[in-house]
Amino acid sequence: MLDGGELDVLTGDYLAELTMLILGRDRLRDPSLGYARTFLRQLEGCLGTALDHGVKLVTNAGGLNPAGLAAAISALADRLGLTVRVGYVEGDALAPPDALTANAYLGAFGIAACLDGGADVVVTGRVTDASLVVGPAIAWYGWTRDDLDALAGATVAGHLVECGAQVTGGNFSFFTELPDGGRRPGFPIAEVHRDGSCVITKHPGTGGAVTVETVTAQLLYEVGGPAYLGPDVVTRLDTATLHAEGDDRVRVSGVRGAPPPATLKVGVNNLGGYRNSMTFILCGLNIPAKAALVRGQLEAAVGADGLEFTLARTDHPDSGDTETASALLHVHLRDADRARAGRAFSAAAVELALASYPGCTLTTPPGDATPYGVFTADLVPQDAVSHVAVLPDGTRVSIPPPPDTSAPETDAQQDASTPIPAGHRTRRGPLGELVGARSGDKAGDANLGVWARSDAAYDWLRGWLSVERLAELLPETVTLTVERYELPNLRAVNFLIRGLLGAGVAGSTRFDPQAKALGELLRSRIVELPILEATG
Repeated sequence: MLDGGELDVLTGDYLAELTMLILGRDRLRDPSLGYARTFLRQLEGCLGTALDHGVKLVTNAGGLNPAGLAAAISALADRLGLTVRVGYVEGDALAPPDALTANAYLGAFGIAACLDGGADVVVTGRVTDASLVVGPAIAWYGWTRDDLDALAGATVAGHLVECGAQVTGGNFSFFTELPDGGRRPGFPIAEVHRDGSCVITKHPGTGGAVTVETVTAQLLYEVGGPAYLGPDVVTRLDTATLHAEGDDRVRVSGVRGAPPPATLKVGVNNLGGYRNSMTFILCGLNIPAKAALVRGQLEAAVGADGLEFTLARTDHPDSGDTETASALLHVHLRDADRARAGRAFSAAAVELALASYPGCTLTTPPGDATPYGVFTADLVPQDAVSHVAVLPDGTRVSIPPPPDTSAPETDAQQDASTPIPAGHRTRRGPLGELVGARSGDKAGDANLGVWARSDAAYDWLRGWLSVERLAELLPETVTLTVERYELPNLRAVNFLIRGLLGAGVAGSTRFDPQAKALGELLRSRIVELPILEATG
């Protein structure tokens, strides 16, 4: 990114719910840690280049200890013989009882204050991912808290580039159509304009592509309803419009903003206990009976509490090789007792190898238990958090909360259950022939965004893909609360599936713990597709 073309600011997003848990465990071992040490290793090879090119660096790699990372950057610069001005943002860390970590999601004005104070590098703790882009835009254009539409537009820009190459063809449903087949997509650039509109592009000569569809896919990633809540602005995702502006250039405009809520989201991580897993291979006949035998034997050996069994029917009848004739029985154990979840469990599983079902074998060796975390989200008043920008000269600037706030909007859900009109020709095929999808995790919930490739396909999709039909196609959602929202500007429908991921990625035993593959599962289902006469 530093060598590939023009650039003003380079951002780095290092934090996720699981990352905060990992950093919390690091800090338990050594209170001087708590930041992403990988950032320092990367910075060693490129800090000089960034300074030579006048490129500002903005990162949330400070994690739980932004002051510690800022000091480490200064020490690195001294060792490299460089002069660097480092600012950092703090105040996100809270201290509720019995929590490993608790951090409020701060906004962008602290970042802007550091840049206004002359920082070459700005380090933050837990800010919203989009704030890494919004902050530099505030500093560049001098926006105030009243510039809600501009803040909302920049929030969309930040959301689009926060996952790097995921907006330039990474993880894209139609990757086979990309010029390079998705082999090495380049990193994205957001050209943010004074009114908050932006153009998403990438450096010349890099792989992947920037198209309306790649941008649509990322815009649908890990969002809920059309009102996208943030600490500085509520961004109306249903107002965003996308237009191609030539090769690898997509303009995003029309985004409207509203005053932010009076509260901040707080991410809380706790240690939930210990867990361990073993996987049995069940080959050939009588798969359910073999799985039942293992279950009875393990429950007798270690007790039933905390045991979880998942039988994956990966077997095919009359197969000519062992792998395709086999199913997988995943056995998980979670317990507060490390010893029971550790060798007591895994050794009991291995000891069944000569005393269980015919052909008994495992894919996993015996091992110790590992701690797991539980993520929950809370809210605190905006004015209860001390948001502070520490400038390169040491000056501490308090960032006041927004003066105008609003109650969060309740987005109207739109369900649909319109059958294909009588006489409309259909054919059976995978849903993914007409639609793309992008899915991901939001703590214990999952989002599933589905977009159509043409106006005609969207007219069908919005009437056909109801919550009820989603339950038919994805049976694991039947007992869950599912919210459905339409985004006509994107030709998309977004589902928020409450509770699919349980306690979140750190504590989940689901095969796809972050729901990253949920969209591709949906696209693979065989359905009655309309034979459409028009495309576009």
